[in-house]
Parts: sequence; C-alpha cells; structure tokens
Amino acid sequence: MTSVPQFELLTRECERMASLTHDDLALPILSMPDWTVEKLIRHVSFVHRMAVAALETPASEGMAKVVGAVAKPERGPQVLDDYRESAARMLAAYRAVDPTQEVATWAGIVSADYWIRRQLHEVTVHRFDAQDAIHECGGPEPESADPVGAADAIVEWAEQFLTRFPVEKVPAVAGRTVHLHTDDGTDAELFLDFTGDEVAVSRLHRKGDVALRGSAQNLMLTLWRRRPLDGLDIVGDRAVAQALYDGIRI
Repeated sequence: MTSVPQFELLTRECERMASLTHDDLALPILSMPDWTVEKLIRHVSFVHRMAVAALETPASEGMAKVVGAVAKPERGPQVLDDYRESAARMLAAYRAVDPTQEVATWAGIVSADYWIRRQLHEVTVHRFDAQDAIHECGGPEPESADPVGAADAIVEWAEQFLTRFPVEKVPAVAGRTVHLHTDDGTDAELFLDFTGDEVAVSRLHRKGDVALRGSAQNLMLTLWRRRPLDGLDIVGDRAVAQALYDGIRI
C-alpha cells in the first residue's frame, strides 16, 4: 500500500475523529481504563502534532528533539477544535511533503511516508476507541475501516512493533510460531516466529502452532486488543493464541 491511498484513508479517518461532539467527551474508553474520549482526543492531537514536528526537525536530531518540540493539548471542551486544527495542519504538511524526505521516527531515520502510514493506523484504532464508547452508550456501531488499510495495519503491527518486542517478555510464546491470515480477500498473511532471541516476521504461507484468521478489520482490532480473541477463527494450539493476546501489549 503506497503513501497516496494511505493519505486518502488518513484524511477520511481524521474526518471521522473530528466528527465527535462535546456530548461524547466524558464517555469512558473501554479498552483503556481511566481514559475518556476527551483524553483520547488530546492524545491523538499530540501525535498529529508530533508527525508535523518530525518534518520540521532535522532527522539527525532524533525523536527526543521531535517530541520536545510538541506542545501538549490543553484539557477542556476546546479539545475538539484543537484536534481539528492539529489534523488539518498535519494533512496540509504531509500533502506538501516529499514522501522520500528523511525524517526521525521511532524506527530510526527513514522516509517521511513512514509517518503517513503511522498516523493512518493510529487514528483508525483510536477512532474505533471513540466510536466503541459511543456505541456502548446506545449510539451507532463504529464505521467500518477500509479493508486494505486494515490489512496494512496488521503488517505494520507485526513488522514495525512486534519485531522490537523482546521474546523474553512473553515466555509463554517462546519457541512457538503463529500464522496470521485475513479471510476477506485482502490476502494479508504473516508468519510470526518466536523460536529465536528476537521475533522474526515473514510474509509466508507456513503452518504455525496456531493460526488466527478473520477479516482484516477484526484481526487488526484484535491484535491491538480492541476486540476479544474469541472473535477470530483459531486453528491449532489455542494456548499459544491466548499467550500472544495476553502477552503482547504494544
């Protein structure tokens, strides 16, 4: 998935987040104890501002410099206006940027399109957080994520985050393997290998100790712990699947 369709999806997801109302701000976030929609919006505003700061800070100065340059959003009812302003500024900055420009990221110095992808999946998952909170209080179900975007979020979760997770922190999956596979035509397929000192991820069709299958959206939300494990089709050693779900908290 290239940066152009990712940017289009990011714009759509920002619009969905921006459509929240003041009546939603006090609602609790189900997946994050002690968080409200208001705190969630402040968090996403901060992350959007950080993505802009990454463009404006020399890549060689690293993420510490980037984060230090970002003003934290203030609490209160103006958080929605702050979010809309932060999202609009980010979209404008990334609409104009050369996607090959070198920038600082959590993965080291890479091209600017890293942040377009990261912002897309960040705001998508947190938009589900907000809409889940609304649905829990009698509102509509969350709007569906784009399947191709959700499939890419699974790949990012595995290749960009899981590979930096020490195997020693999840001893229950050490020495085991997991196969992830979407079943909605998006053809996202990953093999997670916990047999070494570090997690190895490959885009291979290989039989693991357990296979987790589901739609791209459901698999994405489950890996990010926004949906229960039981919502997936689990084939093989369920204990390995449960250990992965319980142990990987990114």
